[in-house]
Amino acid sequence: MPAILCPGCQKLISNDVPQCPFCGQKRPGLWGMTAHLRRLGVRTDFPHIITVFCVGLYALALLIDPSGIFETGGMMGLPLTPSGAASLKLGMTGAAPFYYGHWWTVITAIYLHGGLLHIFFNMMWVRQLGPLVGQLFGPFRLFIIFTVSGITGFVASAFMGNAYTLGASGSIFGLLAAAIVYGRQQGSSLFTRQFLQWAVIMFIFGLFVGGIDNWAHAGGFAGGYVITYAFSRSSGEGEGLGTYVLAAGCILLTLLSFALQFLAAISI
Repeated sequence: MPAILCPGCQKLISNDVPQCPFCGQKRPGLWGMTAHLRRLGVRTDFPHIITVFCVGLYALALLIDPSGIFETGGMMGLPLTPSGAASLKLGMTGAAPFYYGHWWTVITAIYLHGGLLHIFFNMMWVRQLGPLVGQLFGPFRLFIIFTVSGITGFVASAFMGNAYTLGASGSIFGLLAAAIVYGRQQGSSLFTRQFLQWAVIMFIFGLFVGGIDNWAHAGGFAGGYVITYAFSRSSGEGEGLGTYVLAAGCILLTLLSFALQFLAAISI
């Protein structure tokens, strides 16, 4: 029987076990597919997929408008800052794109970033929180929480009048909210307080640093809390058919959003 490393705890387990015996992650081998994908050099863990996708789009933004390679921006004025024009072509969201009917940008913008520090810190949080939330709720619910939080964050931001915004921060706040829901469920004040403190510190930081979209953070936190609470109230302990359908819907909606953005970009 092929063996794999569990994406949640990195311990050696059988490829087709329904649940990791060490950390409890559901379907760690994706019904036996992980070993075959690994042979092809494909990693299936959530942090790796999100990081590769975001970094790939970041590089594409610089290729679309090479002036961003030498353009400085962000808190420290670093180079390699994608231009606004390139980000718009790839699906930056906000009140302005909403005005033109580009509703799908609430999904595409999750994977776009505006500077080196922006993408570095967001990917750091994804790699910290992703395995934890996946271990607590399962990999499919993890992706649903990530997607829904990003959407609610950008909807809140656009509603409050932010013309343009982008980044995975709303989704990250949704993952923080998911951890808080779990801590409250388990009656662990220490666990809850730790993640609540992180969320509060990051939110306060956004109040004093320019260019940070705190409305997206607040909306993402609210969306993550609500969807995770709904999961916690649903019947059954593990991920079931409903979860798989929702996760498949999130994946298809993400692919559709980038397809619509591609059509919109080439029509300009």
